[in-house]
Amino acid sequence: MKGYKRVMAALSENVLTVSMLLCVFFLSGVQTACHSTHKGINITAPRHLDSLSGSCLLIPCSFTDDKTMKFDSRRKTFGIWIKTSIFIGAYPQNIVHNSSWSKSKYGINIIGSLSEKNCTTVFSHMIQSYRGKYFFRVESGPFRSIATCDPVHVKVKDSAWSPRIEISGDVKEKNSVTIMCSALTPCPQSPPGLSLNLQPNPHRQMQKNKDGTFTTTIQQNITLSEIHDGYNIICFARYPVAGGKHKTANAEVTLSVSYAPKNTSASISLTKGRWVELRCSSRAKPPVRVFTWFENTTTGAMKAGEGENYGVQVTEGKTYYCVATNDVGSQTSPEIRLIDPVIEIELSNQVLGRKGIESSKVQIPILTALGVMMLVCLFKIIIWFHKKRSETP
Repeated sequence: MKGYKRVMAALSENVLTVSMLLCVFFLSGVQTACHSTHKGINITAPRHLDSLSGSCLLIPCSFTDDKTMKFDSRRKTFGIWIKTSIFIGAYPQNIVHNSSWSKSKYGINIIGSLSEKNCTTVFSHMIQSYRGKYFFRVESGPFRSIATCDPVHVKVKDSAWSPRIEISGDVKEKNSVTIMCSALTPCPQSPPGLSLNLQPNPHRQMQKNKDGTFTTTIQQNITLSEIHDGYNIICFARYPVAGGKHKTANAEVTLSVSYAPKNTSASISLTKGRWVELRCSSRAKPPVRVFTWFENTTTGAMKAGEGENYGVQVTEGKTYYCVATNDVGSQTSPEIRLIDPVIEIELSNQVLGRKGIESSKVQIPILTALGVMMLVCLFKIIIWFHKKRSETP
């Protein structure tokens, strides 16, 4: 008899264990075709939610009727949150919140109107032990139903999420673009503060996503110029947490601004006799696609050639300039005037020759005057000596 009892007890224990395991498997297993066979309520809520330790968490939630029993909104309705555990009999264990309680175990508050099938819920203060899988149950008079097909998986992070920076518009000089920074907002009751390293900082906005979650954003329009190329845009996010503290994170994007050629100039890079090589230089992004050379003539500008370097034979008085062009725009260099080096040398020699003749013409009267002065002085000296000799006894 004792042996029989021991066998029955062991069998009962095994059956209970198998039942519990099957129940857990049912709740957390594959959800394929679950809604087609499930007779309980179904909820609409995000399947996965991220939260920040020390902050709050919003679970957007709504539910539909049981297939076998219609929900009566006139009755007193209670909402229950169950953290994954074991079911004994028909009633789940590890209930973390029941709206009939005066105080919640996890600081949970159902802020939605259950009579309107709104089960939106807020966790006031998340900690690591709150992570896990949650199921929602409705009780209203004889109506008892749990959404076993729709668990909500909650994760708890210790560090803040990095915000996201997006740039809309064509990133070219003179264009206006919109810089937008967005941050995940697990709890709209305590949204993150956002700021950009641009002045002034715009007003913070909060938008509701399709799944009922929220995102906090700021955006700012700027008109681009070449000085913005290589500029680092930084967005800072500050999440308030318990104790008046904050958890921060930031994101950074480097601007790559396209601009038309700048500082375009033409110069002589090589001279050999009457042959001159001209060079065109410019700063541009993307790089200059083509350099075009023009000669100024009496009838107007005439295209002379293409390329960064351009060789030409010197003709007295001719002027040239270049145009640098990329995908954004173009810029024209100042003109450069060429002088024939042979003509210049001849002119120099002629000038020097004329100066020599003129200086020789000037030198002749000067020498004549000096000779006359010397003769006069010599004559006076002779007269003085002659007079002295006459006076000597």
